[in-house]
Amino acid sequence: MRTKTPIAPLSRAELVSLSNDIRLACMRISRRVRFESDRELPPHHFSVLARLEDTARTNSELADIERVSAPSMKRTTTALVAAGYVSRADDPTDGRQVILSLTAEGRKALRRIRRHRDEWMLSRFEHLTDEERELLQRAADVLAKVASE
Repeated sequence: MRTKTPIAPLSRAELVSLSNDIRLACMRISRRVRFESDRELPPHHFSVLARLEDTARTNSELADIERVSAPSMKRTTTALVAAGYVSRADDPTDGRQVILSLTAEGRKALRRIRRHRDEWMLSRFEHLTDEERELLQRAADVLAKVASE
């Protein structure tokens, strides 16, 4: 039976270096999966569609969630309405507000883009060894923990 060699704790400088390496790798993967897997919609448009997937929202709610200005969100949702991905309806309780929701075409676009993104990632994973895939599974669990804190 093999015993594991204890791992020495990282120094502050090593921890800073590791956090930088992980942050940059995550950013690069995120950027590549967004820009190379699908050119149908800009990433911020996809993000708004995803925010509307489970519930209708107002422009103000979307702007708060996405941390953008109200005029910027209005431009984004106007483009999504023009493309047929989002529909507008008057808010029954506040005539100044508009309720935005996904159309059937918007739902199809979300599924299509997600499928393209999954395929892009899968094409990268196919070339990895079983050991590398196992390591990535463990890393995904740790990164999910880091993201939730």
